[in-house]
Amino acid sequence: HEAMCKKRAADLRDEKLFKQPESSFMGDCPICFLPLDHQKSLMQSCCNKIVCRGCSYANKVREIEARLQPTCPFCRRLIPKSKEEANVSLKKRVEKNDPVAIREIGMKHGNNGDHELAFEYLTNAAELGDALAHYLLSLFYRDGQGVEKDEKKGLYYLEEAAIAGLPEARYNLAMLEGKNERFDRAVKHWIIAASLGYDDS
Repeated sequence: HEAMCKKRAADLRDEKLFKQPESSFMGDCPICFLPLDHQKSLMQSCCNKIVCRGCSYANKVREIEARLQPTCPFCRRLIPKSKEEANVSLKKRVEKNDPVAIREIGMKHGNNGDHELAFEYLTNAAELGDALAHYLLSLFYRDGQGVEKDEKKGLYYLEEAAIAGLPEARYNLAMLEGKNERFDRAVKHWIIAASLGYDDS
């Protein structure tokens, strides 16, 4: 019975893993509602909303034509004039449990070499459902940064990022499956990554 339960759990996990995501892990632009592309979008430092470059550009044109001060295209607050102002906004978003803000703080700590604190923030962001935080945690576990090296946990977080629609995670899973000579699984991952716009697939 135990073997059957384990097999059923693995089958359910695979069903979830290989399901085609409905949209990008980033969702849609909150202004025009078109799917966001992480290479063609900008995060606003005031409200942490990610807006497509088209809407950002349209907002800049509107401001120039009307001779207005630069504002966020989403919340219309004035753009922070310094890093300090931007950090104050970011910290306010962290206090409100914004997973993107929490991930951004974690990434800042990681870039400054404080991997243990980065790991804490990224774990919190992942618990709140941030796909990129899941992906970054997989790298932390793979490399043993800020946490003891653990391939099993690294794979778990990589799969969670892929399930959430992160194409890089999907591509990395394909590479791992190919390395383990499980080519049928690798091909499925590559197809999903390609359909999400990941050119290397």
